Amino acid sequence: MTTRPDNWLGRFLVWRIKHIPQRQFIIMLSIVVGLITGFVAVILKNSTHFLQELVSGERLRDYHQVYYFLFPIIGILITVLIKRAFSGPVGEGIPSTLYAISRRNGILKPYRMYASLITSAFTVGLGGSVGLEGPTVSTGSAIGSNLGRLMHLTYKQRILLISCATAGAIASIFNAPIAAIIFTIEIFSLDLTLASLVPLLLASVSGAVTSIFLQGDSKIEVFSADVVAAFDVAHIPAYVGVAVVCSMISIYFKRAFFLTERMFNKLKSSYLKVLVGGTVLGLLIFLIPPLYGEGYGTINHLLEGNLENVLSRSFLWSGDESFPVLLGLLAGLFLFKVIAASLTMNAGGVGGIFAPTLFMGAAVGLFFAKVVNYTGLAKLPESNFVLVAMAGLMAGVLHSPLTAIFMIAEITGGYDLFLPLMLVSATAYLVTRGIDPHSIYTEQLARRGDLITHNKDRTILTLMKTEQVIETDFIETNPDMKLRDLVKVFTKSRRNLFPVLEDGVLVGVMTLDDFKAMLFDKTLYDKVFVRDLMTNPPAIVDKEETMEAVMHKFQTTGAWNLPVVHQGKYRGFISKSKLFSAYRRKLLEVSD
Repeated sequence: MTTRPDNWLGRFLVWRIKHIPQRQFIIMLSIVVGLITGFVAVILKNSTHFLQELVSGERLRDYHQVYYFLFPIIGILITVLIKRAFSGPVGEGIPSTLYAISRRNGILKPYRMYASLITSAFTVGLGGSVGLEGPTVSTGSAIGSNLGRLMHLTYKQRILLISCATAGAIASIFNAPIAAIIFTIEIFSLDLTLASLVPLLLASVSGAVTSIFLQGDSKIEVFSADVVAAFDVAHIPAYVGVAVVCSMISIYFKRAFFLTERMFNKLKSSYLKVLVGGTVLGLLIFLIPPLYGEGYGTINHLLEGNLENVLSRSFLWSGDESFPVLLGLLAGLFLFKVIAASLTMNAGGVGGIFAPTLFMGAAVGLFFAKVVNYTGLAKLPESNFVLVAMAGLMAGVLHSPLTAIFMIAEITGGYDLFLPLMLVSATAYLVTRGIDPHSIYTEQLARRGDLITHNKDRTILTLMKTEQVIETDFIETNPDMKLRDLVKVFTKSRRNLFPVLEDGVLVGVMTLDDFKAMLFDKTLYDKVFVRDLMTNPPAIVDKEETMEAVMHKFQTTGAWNLPVVHQGKYRGFISKSKLFSAYRRKLLEVSD
């Protein structure tokens, strides 16, 4: 006799199993997730813009140089105070989602459904030099993860919902549903099958439609593409050149970002980080006002070639600058934007690097085109190079060339530039990847061995944990044990392998083959000791090692069992048979 669930969720799940097939249920959930993340994106954008308009109103306009300096510090301080109310880290965005997929079975804590949403609005709304894409993805991913847990979905289905939430978030922010799907596949290394593609399509469309419905269809194109010129084959060398420049700036972006992070990690007090980071950020924004906020308005001015509107707010601008000075001011935009973004996040702010990447790309493209035009080597359409350089920076920094192509084409409506977009994105990606194999999202995960890749075998090993395959049913021995006592141990053991320990520390191993020839010679029982029989293991596994490293040790040693230690103490053994069994189970789970 079965008992009926006594809560509404349990009754719903029972009803669902009886009436709605699993595949159809996942499709329904993907639409729901897309709608929710679209709504979240609209809330975040509107609340951020409300704060921006509040601090840039008529009463404060005459004091803009002061609030450029002051409000970013206030925004970061408010963010840090709010973050203290949560039980875990806030602000890691896409890297934290990738970590949850690889090491936490796709489980994100419930507070992440609103933590980034609240904190990033204050960070960006008050002038932090970052974007809203990362916090929106983080919020949407947490919603997808927790909805999956609520509906008792499997690991693979939770990952699909997280991916749907990401697609919905990106589609709603940029109104670029195709690029949103491609971004999700590239960043999360999804297997593209019909079973996963259809939910992604529906979630992406749902997110974009929600954004259009709530905000109107007047913002379908984030940037204007009215000034895009036709593609000229004669400009191919210049497109390749700007791609190489983009790859170099991408490497600079990443290294400057992590150098800033390492410097701030040395500061132990969060308030000291706010003081130092906020002050330097405020000084940068005071000198270069376009660094204030996301910078999408600046990108539009650069796309239109209107440098005066971009640079005239700085006291460094006098209006009659020579061309070299003009180039220097333009270079300052992309050289210092990454510093401003790094300071914002490492000082305690919450935001994403998507917007800074587009900002830097626009400045790099215009800089490159103006230099070439000034030297007389060619007559390049500056707007085209602004757009393709944005794609080049995305491909280099994020390691997502397909996303870069479709994102720029969709958000600008500049589909006539597909060929140069493909050329620049592919070249920038290949050059950057050849020098630095990891993107800004995956660098820290790769160092820890937590990075999911497109390689199926490595992905499965990443998802496995060493502690899950440790066996502990081995009888322990010590070096001073006589053969007589060893025989007694052997009769009680179900294993032919014996660890030899001294004060919990592994000093050797011993197998039945090492002493079975002596079992029937009782004259040796009190003359032979374990220390005479034990040998060194071919390799030792640390409990914290990645499963990929463990597998490599099995392959190089040819061993069937390897001992495991943690902090110098013996913990058990890993057998090749147990490892392969766990691998097969995980493969079935992921491929379900």
